[in-house]
Amino acid sequence: MTPPRDLDELLAIAGGLLDGIHEQFVAGVGSPSAVRKGWSDFATEVDLALEKRLTSELFERTGIEVHGEEFGGPDVNTGLVWVLDPVDGTFNYSAGLPSAGTLLALLDDGVPVLGLTWLPLIGHTYAARSGGRLLVNGTPVAPLESTNLASSIVGLGALNVNSRGRIPGSYRLDVLAEISKVSSRIRIHGSTGVDLAFTAAGILGGAIVYGHNAWDNAAGVALVRAAGGVVTDLAGKPWTVESGSVLAAAPGVHGEILDILNSLGDPRDSSSGGPTS
Repeated sequence: MTPPRDLDELLAIAGGLLDGIHEQFVAGVGSPSAVRKGWSDFATEVDLALEKRLTSELFERTGIEVHGEEFGGPDVNTGLVWVLDPVDGTFNYSAGLPSAGTLLALLDDGVPVLGLTWLPLIGHTYAARSGGRLLVNGTPVAPLESTNLASSIVGLGALNVNSRGRIPGSYRLDVLAEISKVSSRIRIHGSTGVDLAFTAAGILGGAIVYGHNAWDNAAGVALVRAAGGVVTDLAGKPWTVESGSVLAAAPGVHGEILDILNSLGDPRDSSSGGPTS
């Protein structure tokens, strides 16, 4: 089958398939860990089932292969490929918190050209295609306006002070402390998809994402770009699918957060210890 290249058609197909898993997603809330993936990560049976289902349905309907969080797939840097996180915010989902959803993006040689974030537990959908407007619950919304950090809510990634690795916990604590000096409205939702979708919609003024996985970041990057936001990595370099982090924010806010991050220096210079994250 020759994959359709019309982005509106592909967006409609993908949105319909995500709508189709609504009941299965909602019914699985509270599912326990089924597969351990590290000292602080796991997948539920719902993660596995939804990824298998959507991988099959997306390929059947579009002829485009899928790279999923749980089972992998083709190179995300080459050609057309869907990237899928069947349950983003798995800890939240397993605990019964509503800040969890399904993330899906279409990459074209590594560039997100479609982004979809479905949050079934709060009844919100966010979608966008390259060159188009952000759609919230299917309705186009106005582009983000320039604003400032002092009046903004900021979403931050996970924080474990004792963690070490690419972006140590001590650095993350410094980020929280310095951001809070300008805006005390800091939120840790435990879901990259929620943070980036809310940034695109103007609910958050910005989001700092410490993770680097394409299935976590690509959909939200597409949404923020479509909304007129600014997306880089934490060092201010243009975001790519290989970036190690994401800084996404409304115009104005992005520059203020970036100045704070630059003042903190390289995360690798931060003291660290304890488990890797």
